[in-house]
Amino acid sequence: MPTVGGSRADWRRPANALRTRRNALTHRAIFISIYPTPPLLVDVIVPRPLPDYFTYEVPAEWAEQVSVGSRVVVPFGPKRYCTAVVHRICPPDTPAPEGLKQVESVLDSRPIVTAEQLRLWDWVADYYLCTPGDVYKAAVPAGLRVESETRVRRNPDFCGKLTPTEQQVFDLLSDDHDLSTAELERATRRNAILPTVNALLAKEAVVVREAMRRSRRPRTQTVVTLAPAYTTDTALNPTLDLLQRRAKRQHDLLTRFLGLSLDADGRLRTDGLPRDELLAKDSSAALALRALVERGILQLSERPIEGHDDAQSALNIKALHPLSAHQQQAYDAITEGFRQRSICLLHGVTASGKTELYLHLMARVVARGGQVLYLLPEIALTKQITDRLRRVFGRRLGVYHSKFTDAERAELWQRQLTPEAYDVVVGVRSSVFLPFSRLKLVIVDEEHENTYKQQDPAPRYHARNTALVLATHAGAKTLLGSATPSVESYHLATEGKYALARLTERYSEVSLPTIEPVDVRELRRRKLMRGPFSPTLLSHIRAALDAHEQVILFQNRRGYAPMIECHSCGWVPRCVNCDVSLSYHRTTGMLTCHYCGYTVAPPRACPNCEGSELRHRGFGTERMEEEVTRLFPDARVARMDLDSTRSRNAYDRILTAFEQGETDILVGTQMVSKGLDFDRVSIVGILDADMMLNIPDFRAYERAFQLMAQVAGRAGRRGKQGRVVLQTRDTGHPIVAQVRANDYEAMARSQLAERQMFRYPPYYRLIYVYLKHRDEATVDRAALTMAERLRHLFGPRILGPDKPAVARVQMLFVRKIVVKIETQASTARARQLLRGVQEEMQAAADSRSVMVYYDVDPQ
Repeated sequence: MPTVGGSRADWRRPANALRTRRNALTHRAIFISIYPTPPLLVDVIVPRPLPDYFTYEVPAEWAEQVSVGSRVVVPFGPKRYCTAVVHRICPPDTPAPEGLKQVESVLDSRPIVTAEQLRLWDWVADYYLCTPGDVYKAAVPAGLRVESETRVRRNPDFCGKLTPTEQQVFDLLSDDHDLSTAELERATRRNAILPTVNALLAKEAVVVREAMRRSRRPRTQTVVTLAPAYTTDTALNPTLDLLQRRAKRQHDLLTRFLGLSLDADGRLRTDGLPRDELLAKDSSAALALRALVERGILQLSERPIEGHDDAQSALNIKALHPLSAHQQQAYDAITEGFRQRSICLLHGVTASGKTELYLHLMARVVARGGQVLYLLPEIALTKQITDRLRRVFGRRLGVYHSKFTDAERAELWQRQLTPEAYDVVVGVRSSVFLPFSRLKLVIVDEEHENTYKQQDPAPRYHARNTALVLATHAGAKTLLGSATPSVESYHLATEGKYALARLTERYSEVSLPTIEPVDVRELRRRKLMRGPFSPTLLSHIRAALDAHEQVILFQNRRGYAPMIECHSCGWVPRCVNCDVSLSYHRTTGMLTCHYCGYTVAPPRACPNCEGSELRHRGFGTERMEEEVTRLFPDARVARMDLDSTRSRNAYDRILTAFEQGETDILVGTQMVSKGLDFDRVSIVGILDADMMLNIPDFRAYERAFQLMAQVAGRAGRRGKQGRVVLQTRDTGHPIVAQVRANDYEAMARSQLAERQMFRYPPYYRLIYVYLKHRDEATVDRAALTMAERLRHLFGPRILGPDKPAVARVQMLFVRKIVVKIETQASTARARQLLRGVQEEMQAAADSRSVMVYYDVDPQ
């Protein structure tokens, strides 16, 4: 009978047992030599818009380090390299294809993309009908990607003839130093340098190689430290006395350095003092600093910057404000709703204190050890919101959006993978792709905003819907908040699929603003309008300025004039690349296309009839700013639109000036409507409501109501009731009446009835299929063929093909096919059929060159 550890014979004959073991190892070695260990294969995602994963072999020296979610450098294409992310480690029995390429190196000792993130990437690629590479490029900050670049060096043995263009490039090169193609493009001011490089390569005039380029460089700051020889009083005091007699500015700067470098216990800081902090109040002291360094008294060194926002450390943490009775009721409703549903819609009127509610909910989650993702629709909102959040969460708050540099975003991403991850992250739509380890709450503020939908390039995802999936994967709750929710979210809440909480009273019970419609058609007929302004609006602006109050003027069109027109023949300048007229921008003095960026100087005379009277048609925000300045010369006027907020700090500068009362009148596009909170705004002017109501889109009325209600909500947020002047040609329009009464429910009911009748969301799902090509006849044939194939599969659910409102963009002709799918139908099956038809189109010779892409759930 066997015993534990083997039979009795095994114990009595250890020599036999050892001999048996030795023979077994010998046989195993023979087996391994005959049947070698199969190579380790991995499927990776490359940052290219390609539909598949790519398989590579991992060399033996990297086998222990590679893991799912880690970055690897792989050869891709001829002599090119890129950073890929490991999506899957293949099973050991996976056959290796012939000619399989190897991974060049593994960049991470631990994954930088978690399994939960890869799961979300897969969902985004599948649902939004894009490629894994599209999602990778959108999700991972450029600072974490390593790319290959072509570098060119002169061949010292070349002595042939070159064209002038080739000679220009050849002269920029040297025998011992190479330049990248990007550097050559900048030096020659040419956008396409590769054909010239290829020509030089064919003549053997240059040598080309591929080199890896890291887009992320660690950020550093210059710090000042005291030289070791002067760290004692015995050495320092005589030096201070000498400087006081002979170099007063150096003495003052050294004294300032010592004062700033002492810690709370009176000891000198060993980590140094930032140079910028030392010179903050006197930039001219840089010469004195240089002299002290040359004397060997002070030393300069570079120190890595940790974190991306050092200002947070200077703020004092403050306690939360107590909730009002109405806020507490909404808070309790949200808490109760989360017990039964994972998603809750908070419908709260403007200025009701929704942000304070969010703070209390976040504080509860953080106190329990969870993380919070707080999504905002616009970067413009982050300044006001982050100031409030920092006063509560301090160093536990991280901020993430595109105005930060690649290095800063990469640092936050890396920190989220450590035990020191931020407890609260506030950001715009790309924040849904950040790594979280203990996510418990997602807040989508102003959830109705269409800026949550990415338009171009792919993936064309909706951050709100992606956040819902993210929260589901993490087992977290999601709170959607808005004063004017999207009709789809409101429908789901009233149907019981979302919990619903309401906040119907403004904070401190301040009344909603009075909305006063003005009939501009009649005023223009009677010639009483002064440019875009009605007498009613002008009188209210003057009264507000006299009372030292502020004004917001909303015009959702940037530039100076939407077009210029010849008064004689009606000629209008148009973009050479797109089917749109060019807008005039006075700040640049150029005509600009808002689709492709094409610019041209305005003509002095009409090229069609040679007439000299070219008139500006319409009003953009630039012209509005000019008119307001002319009518109210004593007022301080600022403008907030895409043109005035291109720099990183422009948002903060404009909003801070307005918040501190340094600006009296703020002219802006829809940026001014998105949740901003100002105390002294008493008048809001909506200058052209008809422009919003007459857009050819099934969401036009919903969008118009939301924009007008949100802009109106900026008025009268503190103290007395505000006033909104709504200029329109149709004061009897139903949306105008609903905005006046702040009757969101009536608007939603009417829109839901129309959409059910005409088969639009939320009763049907929409997928737009776009086809693009340089040749109009080719794209027309392809669109007709694809529509017929889709109609064979989907029946009457297919509409089109049609020309969109702008039928040519960036030299490409565009056609659109609409797919309407019942919400009860399988969207996965619909996506499968769409992909199948696309593959058939790409296999056909006459449509292979046509670009096909999708917009799922278009906004």
